[in-house]
Amino acid sequence: MTARFYADMALATGSTVQLPPATARHVQVLRMQPGDALLLFNGQGDGLPGSEGEFEATVARMGRSDVEVIVGAYIPTAREAGRAIHLAVAMPANERMDWLVEKAAELGAASIQPLMSERSVLRLKGERADKKIAHWRGVAVAACEQCGRSRVPLIHDVATLADWLKGAAAANGTRLLLSLQEGSRPLAQAVAGNGALTFLSGPEGGLSPAEEVAAIACGFGPVTLGPRVLRAETAPLACLSLLTLGAAG
Repeated sequence: MTARFYADMALATGSTVQLPPATARHVQVLRMQPGDALLLFNGQGDGLPGSEGEFEATVARMGRSDVEVIVGAYIPTAREAGRAIHLAVAMPANERMDWLVEKAAELGAASIQPLMSERSVLRLKGERADKKIAHWRGVAVAACEQCGRSRVPLIHDVATLADWLKGAAAANGTRLLLSLQEGSRPLAQAVAGNGALTFLSGPEGGLSPAEEVAAIACGFGPVTLGPRVLRAETAPLACLSLLTLGAAG
């Protein structure tokens, strides 16, 4: 299987380019040599609106810290979800957020908004938050390289739920709140149509009653995934699976 890499740069058939440092390191770790074939994607497709795809490429030169490749044919692909699905998640603790980002990227999420809520265990700010976001963006890139996606989901900077909700009411598409409260609609009834979807989910222990009231006031409709209580990192992924894998089937 041809190795596949994300290259955050312009790509054009017939050009010779030097790979970005992170991509070059990855190629070197795999001990690739001049003449070896690889695939490159940049999330920009062939420059046409909405296009997706990847480029064939050949290693031309391996330097001490740089890699030069010749870009070959453009290959259009169709591996993205049929609708934009955005996750706004109150970050689960420990390594569970890493796992959530990886699986959300594989399942087709368009973006992920890490949030801090009243009951959040993981709280980030300043340099520590910046490092975590950079790490999660790397996790998303690696997941897309592996699964065949050509668009890396956008990982937003960490925000508090209260601050994020101030702008969420203006967002396009359907806004849904994963909730255990009585009267929540079944997910399948709430996601009809083809427009963008934003799912808001809580941390361990869920959002507080006051936070749910605030989210509903911003246009988030409460939905349920069924009678079982899913973990904080499982619930948003279950939504993605039902919508993206179900549609693929």
